Amino acid sequence: MENQESKLPKIDEGWRKSNNTPSLTEVHQTIPVPMEWSWWKKMRAFAGPGYLVAVGYMDPGNWATDLAGGSQFGYTLLSVVLLSNLMAILLQALSAKLGIVSGRDLAQACRDHYSPYFSFILWVLCEIAICACDLAELVGSAIALQLLFGIPLFWGVCITALDVLLILHLQNKGFRYIETLVVSLIVIVGLCFGMEMLYSQAPISEILNGFIPRREILTNPDMLYVAIGILGATVMPHNLYLHSSIVQTRKYENTPAGKANAIKFLTIDSTVALMFALFINAAILILAASAFHSRGYHEVADIQEAYHLLSSILDAPYASTLFALALLAAGQNSTLTGTLAGQIVMEGFLNIRLRPWVRRLLTRGIALIPTLGGLWYFGDHGVTQLLVLSQVVLSLQLSFAVIPLVLFTNDKKKMGSFANSLWINILAWVTALIIVGLNLKYIVDYFGITQLWSSQ
Repeated sequence: MENQESKLPKIDEGWRKSNNTPSLTEVHQTIPVPMEWSWWKKMRAFAGPGYLVAVGYMDPGNWATDLAGGSQFGYTLLSVVLLSNLMAILLQALSAKLGIVSGRDLAQACRDHYSPYFSFILWVLCEIAICACDLAELVGSAIALQLLFGIPLFWGVCITALDVLLILHLQNKGFRYIETLVVSLIVIVGLCFGMEMLYSQAPISEILNGFIPRREILTNPDMLYVAIGILGATVMPHNLYLHSSIVQTRKYENTPAGKANAIKFLTIDSTVALMFALFINAAILILAASAFHSRGYHEVADIQEAYHLLSSILDAPYASTLFALALLAAGQNSTLTGTLAGQIVMEGFLNIRLRPWVRRLLTRGIALIPTLGGLWYFGDHGVTQLLVLSQVVLSLQLSFAVIPLVLFTNDKKKMGSFANSLWINILAWVTALIIVGLNLKYIVDYFGITQLWSSQ
């Protein structure tokens, strides 16, 4: 036993300071997973965190880019959706590994590695990103409520925000309640788009061809721009903080074998869950390609416009309703996990301890005020501008989450024998550089810097 413990990576080795506060204290290690359980029983116990993460990859912020990609270029950009999903699978696996091995979420890891001043800057940037992400999610849910029930966007945002606070109260009864709710909403989204696929009757051969990468994506500037938008909107920075925390809700043995076991099962969990996200994003693009592109509607990137066109184009009276219902479920899910991520980030970076309801109200308020302010400023007709602006803000912050994650998981002093292997490290850095590079190009294009340079 003594020899076995000597091989265990020391939690505080390699960190600037020790970590004394577990992430999400009220649910930390509340779901036991004994080593003697069968493979399937352990898989069921570990399953859950990946689905909370997956909802961030199918949030309303992704819908506009998927709709634009399908309506403009048909099925061609399905290969970009697939590539972005593979990148997400790798980064989320690294995030889970960081939480399991170090006993820290990514926010705590940044706090325990960097100086207090730099950690504070990272926290501010992360809060801005969560506000931007929450803006897209709240607006998406509000649009769905408006389309389904005629509720004004302003009040739809308020209703969604209050709903999330009530739902998060389920966490007091056990984290499994939250996971069950999230999975149920994912199933609703999946069923809705499964029906949409039946209505659209998209050709299977064209769908399969769309998953094959084409040189045209790089040579066609318009196609490349939309592809960058799809890639840039896929990996959400708050998901990396969220995943590194919620994997610690499982109580596994604190040994090298126990941690290796947890990494294996939680990686399977997140990979399977992200395949559901791949299905949803691909389905949105396929729906836009079959319903709009094939019929000459090449400029549909607005969610409301897509809603109003679907039923008449597909000659299916419930197509638009299913689309809005899926949007509502996706937005509600994403807002739920976004608020949870806000709680993790605030606790992790600032090391503050508040009552759960105060903490949730505070994190909810930080994100809600900019959303309501944006709606007041842009108005109901500026919703698309708000969604685009949220993606730009997320792009600005992404590198401050991805790069520390790759650095930490590659550090042998911090991770011991669990540090990234050479090929994983190469893949991780290539992924990070692609995501950061494409996001920088997206930002440059958004602010028109290239046009400014060319005019000079």
